Amino acid sequence: MKNLQPLLSPQSIAILGASSDFSKINGRPLKHLLDKGYAGRIYPVNPKYAKIGALVCYPNVAALPEPVDLAIVAVPARFVADALRELGQHGVKSAIVFSSGFAETGAPGRALEAAAVAAAREHGLRLCGPNCLGLINAFDRVIATFSQFADGATPPGPVGFVTQSGAFGTAIAALARRRELGLGYFVNTGNEGDITFVQVMHAVLADPRIRVGAAYIEGLRDGAGLIELATAALESGKPLVLAKVGRSSAGARAAASHTGALAGADTVFDGVVRQHGIIRARNEEHMLDLVEAFACCELPHGSGVGIVTQSGGAGVLMADRAEELGLPVPVLSAATRQALQKVIPGFGASGNPVDVTGQFVAEPALLRESVKLVLSDPQVHVGIVWLQLMDAYVDSLIAIFEEIKAQVGKPFIVCWVAAPEKALRELRARGIAVLRGAEPAVDAVAALVRYAEARRRWQAEQAARDALTLPKLTLPATRGALPTLAAAQLLQACGVSLVRTELATSAEAAAASAARLGYPVALKIEAPAILHKTEAQGVKLGLMDAAAVTSAFAEVVANARLYRPGAAIDGVIVQAMAPAEVELVVGLQNDPVFGVVVMVGLGGIYVEVLKDVAFRTAPVTAAEAGRMLDELKARAMLEGVRGKPPVDRAALTRLISAVSLFGAAAGERLQELDLNPVLAGPQGAIAVDWLMVCD
Repeated sequence: MKNLQPLLSPQSIAILGASSDFSKINGRPLKHLLDKGYAGRIYPVNPKYAKIGALVCYPNVAALPEPVDLAIVAVPARFVADALRELGQHGVKSAIVFSSGFAETGAPGRALEAAAVAAAREHGLRLCGPNCLGLINAFDRVIATFSQFADGATPPGPVGFVTQSGAFGTAIAALARRRELGLGYFVNTGNEGDITFVQVMHAVLADPRIRVGAAYIEGLRDGAGLIELATAALESGKPLVLAKVGRSSAGARAAASHTGALAGADTVFDGVVRQHGIIRARNEEHMLDLVEAFACCELPHGSGVGIVTQSGGAGVLMADRAEELGLPVPVLSAATRQALQKVIPGFGASGNPVDVTGQFVAEPALLRESVKLVLSDPQVHVGIVWLQLMDAYVDSLIAIFEEIKAQVGKPFIVCWVAAPEKALRELRARGIAVLRGAEPAVDAVAALVRYAEARRRWQAEQAARDALTLPKLTLPATRGALPTLAAAQLLQACGVSLVRTELATSAEAAAASAARLGYPVALKIEAPAILHKTEAQGVKLGLMDAAAVTSAFAEVVANARLYRPGAAIDGVIVQAMAPAEVELVVGLQNDPVFGVVVMVGLGGIYVEVLKDVAFRTAPVTAAEAGRMLDELKARAMLEGVRGKPPVDRAALTRLISAVSLFGAAAGERLQELDLNPVLAGPQGAIAVDWLMVCD
């Protein structure tokens, strides 16, 4: 916050190119600052005016009476670099550049932006933008924006909102205002020539008046910074809700390994934010649902959901959605059910969901007692109350919900369908979250539960994270795919379990290796130019004797020469056969945003078709590796199906963690690593094929 204090909470503001026409972009900030009661010093700068209203207008930057904290720059793009240079020479600490015509327009604009950023950095001036709407600090009435959002009320509140998009960010802010979610900060970072979303959100969350952060982003360059931000948010207990566009796999590049082919930008991003406790929203309405829940509710101490409804159908819908999201809707205790039966009509339902029936219309107090009883059940940690219309009972219902909030120590969300405006306004004023539908309410509860779990895990696993020790290793100086045995030596030194392997350069040597390793064995072609051996028909499995090995040697070599004529062949890899259980893929990819990331998924030859994978930044603890496995759609296969025993999860998570430690130690020179398949069974987990590519 300190570094960006002059930007976010300036004591003085200069407006370059200020206009007396308050309808213009360069006039609107001055109007907003005056109308909203900014208490700091305001300095319009424009040689056309001697005064604007009651304010002295200065002819140029050099004439300013002091080095102001913040300058608002609203001049054509071609003049911006010179303006920033003048500001920097005058000791101005920060600037917001409204002007467009920069990197968003192509190569000429990129050159203009580079010059502007260089001018700012030359003098240590922090730059927000260019091509941005500016910011609002509602606490200190800093309305440094031309956004139409500032035309309406901008009351302070516990939410800090940072957006890379100006127009869409304004729309989100307007929706937040309709929900009476007070935005303590609204910041549009624009092109992020200097100051980034991550840096601004760091500063915003550092403000003790902010309880929850919200963000809309379209791209990310600073993956390490996002992880640091997420860590700070977890430390402070301030949830960060983030909506990011670009869910398609268009960002994935062609790669030698399955891991690289599957590492679409959004797939990696989704895994990383999940790993670090950031709550991702699907869209703007979902984001605001979650923000409202976090702003109003304490975090639950467990995941059990208690549902009280005016409609049995709504209760079933919410229970279904809870199950889809993995939230338990527990059976209430006998004591709770017995107490409920004394309160609700005999034709109601006292299980969970609890249906108070249409009798609630005649006796709204039924709701108060039912909700209090459900939330008092030891298996219930968070509640949802569903109702609709009830226009004639708004005042009594407001009082009931206020009483519940005061008397019950567990969080709850009200789902009030077609709610009267007064009900929405009054409940939100009392810090009670009110959502518009059944599924949005369950989704919001899921976010409360997931964030609470993430924070408890983060605190409980601190020692395990600290205990992760990166191995000391040196990658070969050569670039490209490493020979199988060289890669194996590196991996085994880091504790990665690999099947016993030897290299043979003749049929006789292959038979001798097979005898040492023990039958049955597998043969695989070893050729630097043939990375996917199966495609070249360079693999033979289940060889039971020397004759089979000798024959297979000749066959895989012949197939390789047909597949890639002239390719150098180093020989044939001979491996002991491991029991075929569940096939997984474990890999590493050097992501351009987050660095080395680890991947686990369902393995075998169909991995790129099924795409059942989970990503994390490396390294990961065994516990985090276990959560990666839990995210897989095929996780049930690990638990044993059709009478098969479950796999040794401890061995599998140790292998994943060991691979991630190798990746973190290898660093940016490691381009890709693919262990496919990794065979997991009740006796352990072992990789039987691997591909390592260095840069």
